[in-house]
Amino acid sequence: MTHRTPAQAFSDQPRDWRNYIDGRFTDNGAEMIDVLNPATGTLLGRIPETDADQVDVAVKAARHAQGAWEKLPAIERAGYLRKISAKLREHRLELADLIVKEQGKIRGLAQVEVDFTADYIDYMAEWARRIEGEVLTSDRPNETMLLLRKPVGVVAGILPWNFPFFLIARKMAPALVTGNTIVIKPSEETPLNAYLFAELLAETDLPAGVFNLIGGRGHVSGEALASHPGVDLITFTGSVATGSHIMQLAAKNLTRVNLELGGKAPAIVLKDADLDLAAQAIYDSRVINTGQVCNCAERVYVERPVHNAFVEKMKALFEATRYGDPSVLEDLHMGPLVSQAGLEKVARAVDLAREQGAQVIIGGKAADLGQGFHYEPTLITGATEKMDIMQRETFGPVLPIQVVDGLDEAIALANDSEYGLTSSIYTRDLNAAMQAARELKFGETYINRENFEAMQGFHAGRRKSGIGGADGKHGLYEFTETHVVYIAG
Repeated sequence: MTHRTPAQAFSDQPRDWRNYIDGRFTDNGAEMIDVLNPATGTLLGRIPETDADQVDVAVKAARHAQGAWEKLPAIERAGYLRKISAKLREHRLELADLIVKEQGKIRGLAQVEVDFTADYIDYMAEWARRIEGEVLTSDRPNETMLLLRKPVGVVAGILPWNFPFFLIARKMAPALVTGNTIVIKPSEETPLNAYLFAELLAETDLPAGVFNLIGGRGHVSGEALASHPGVDLITFTGSVATGSHIMQLAAKNLTRVNLELGGKAPAIVLKDADLDLAAQAIYDSRVINTGQVCNCAERVYVERPVHNAFVEKMKALFEATRYGDPSVLEDLHMGPLVSQAGLEKVARAVDLAREQGAQVIIGGKAADLGQGFHYEPTLITGATEKMDIMQRETFGPVLPIQVVDGLDEAIALANDSEYGLTSSIYTRDLNAAMQAARELKFGETYINRENFEAMQGFHAGRRKSGIGGADGKHGLYEFTETHVVYIAG
């Protein structure tokens, strides 16, 4: 089979894509999985369903390459990362176009994802000269104690479908710069961007086996990867149910896990807030990627004196939302949901909210656009803490609002959740903002701004939102383990 260059990769869709293992694109010889455009339902391409034997080949390739890769100076490993990011920038428009068609992301956000991914790889490359150990004080005379940071070995990166391209970098870049090798499995819903990434990476001189890409469904290739005894760390982003299952698979080998799971992010709007700022920021945090973001605002608590005014502002924003097929329409706020299953899940959540007594102010049904998985932007009022819409992750363009009578009540309701990823508050009162920062039991709190993390922060959740975290120094060190050395003089 003739290898195509990245410039040709998307010009003759649909096509069959091939796994990238040990520096080579492999003949598939396996069942193929269709990948659809969620805005139209049309076929974009097909990827292989990788069986356990091929997963084993990929893991062994990563293991074989890891020793030599670890011995390279970190600054040399960083040089390879910069070559990869340069390739991404060369093909930024093509990559964004593929993300638009494959994931349903609006074009502007897809371009942000590609550019942020390249920047993130460069950011992690900058850590090459900053990975630090410690010198510890010994109890013995003439002894020196050193705490070294070393790579864990072989990393398995299992990706979600909502920010599929960026998550390649979030898992690959810190893994590689710290001396690990990696096997990536993208979501079967949105894998094509990862395959194009692999074709671009293959044009660099990255040593064979350092980066490997396999396709397939979670219950086939994902399970084989998560249960493989040759994997030293599993880093996964996705649902709570899948994260829990991965932990069970990892347990038999005592494999370390790093899990970013679901979220039900609360937003608190106090009576002294700038309502225009609050409404716009919460709106932006809700419709981004059609609400399919684990850290975006999923529920709002508004103080009673400004409740009605805030609802009117949100209603106006929701009414003005432009949505459709982002591959043919510009200047949209959102595109489709990723799949029919996602559409049905959102529809069930809204229907249940009605049954439990909430009021749908705008939206509330699938959008009749003739094709694709579109749902109307939906605003809900009259919500209470007992309703599923305030407790369960919706993952769609739906925003429920509950009235509260003060900050203490809002914080208590916000914390009454099995999730603990992100949160936000809107207020002009510094004391109120600091109380929220102290008392909200979440990995992140945004004050008077939209929910969108920085690469130098630490994106980590509590409770069922995950184990460990990503980004910044602390995220980098998730891919290392410590080694204490005692030197007697």
